[in-house]
Amino acid sequence: MVTNRLSAGICGILFGGLGIHKFLAGFPGAGVTMLLVSVGGVACMFCTFGVSLFATWAMGLIGLIEGILYLAKSDEQFYYDYVLEKRSWF
Repeated sequence: MVTNRLSAGICGILFGGLGIHKFLAGFPGAGVTMLLVSVGGVACMFCTFGVSLFATWAMGLIGLIEGILYLAKSDEQFYYDYVLEKRSWF
């Protein structure tokens, strides 16, 4: 699978909490995890008096950091880390 570092990085910055950048980078398991935690945090917001929104905020922050890391790497380093080594987080 050919992964586009630029599109994954931009999606990480803009839609990081939803895990879209994980799907683009070829890590569907991590993408589903981020999506479920984010949606679950919003869905449980009223039951937990807003405490569960911390999980949604955390997923957004992780996505932002990963998006910046994706864009900061060279194409060769991105390919090595995420395609060859299959590093799914950071």
